[in-house]
Amino acid sequence: MSRTTDIFLTALAPAVWGSTYLVTTEALPDGYPITLAALRALPAGLLLLALTRCLPHRDWLGRVFLLGAFNFAVFWVLLFIAAYRLPGGVAATLGALQAMMVIFMAHGWLGTPIRIGAVGAAATGVLGVALLLVTPEAALDPVGVAAGLGGAASMAAGTVLSRKWQPPVSALSFTAWQLTAGGLMLVPVALICEPPLPTLSVTNVVGLTWLGLVGAAATYALWFRGVARIEPGAVAMLGMMSPVTAVALGWIWLDQSLSLVQLVGALIIIGSVLAGQRANRVLPERLPAVKSKLSNVSA
Repeated sequence: MSRTTDIFLTALAPAVWGSTYLVTTEALPDGYPITLAALRALPAGLLLLALTRCLPHRDWLGRVFLLGAFNFAVFWVLLFIAAYRLPGGVAATLGALQAMMVIFMAHGWLGTPIRIGAVGAAATGVLGVALLLVTPEAALDPVGVAAGLGGAASMAAGTVLSRKWQPPVSALSFTAWQLTAGGLMLVPVALICEPPLPTLSVTNVVGLTWLGLVGAAATYALWFRGVARIEPGAVAMLGMMSPVTAVALGWIWLDQSLSLVQLVGALIIIGSVLAGQRANRVLPERLPAVKSKLSNVSA
């Protein structure tokens, strides 16, 4: 399968994640972020485990729970804290820093070279997200900023470590392991920190089903498949498509206005994502050396 196809399939994941805000605000009960995160992760993980019938070997349990924490439990909790304490645009802009973090983490953990073009594309993408989402009256909250940066770092670490640790199983099984581990860690946090969930309506169930089956199980399988096939920096840049989708859905479904500045921001994001794919691409003559480094790091 060509690299272009791999990039397209991987980009579908953050594009779908962009629907999370719309579904959460329009179809789910308010005030239960951690509980809803647990209900999004654990049932999807258990369903994938039932379908794949593949459990992690005990030697992999520590890595699986660490990845489940970085990619789901810690990331989602910090994401919700940032969302509650910061304007959405500021939280999204801090999250966009993930691409920059991945470049430097991949250099330290995988030996991936730091390319000036990749750093420039990541920085330009952050600017695009800021233009797309940040409003002049946006205020900063120290706890919210810390949570936003922590969430970006958590997802960045999960992305790089998911590339470093590749078990001999399918991407679907790898996704099942991480979703289940992340969900198991979220359940006790939800029970301690949040009141019992009220009776769910049909709309609530449909929303959770979308976020669980499509927004978690299917999309994260595509994401981790891409992590295994595409350079970490290139994968991280694709995550910037999520705010573009979120704004587009708000414009289409919620009749939200779209200014010229936001349109410019969206175009900058798309351009930076395309530039990031080129800048992070491993040249054919470098593939043997890169594969050798990955093998040595994973050993």
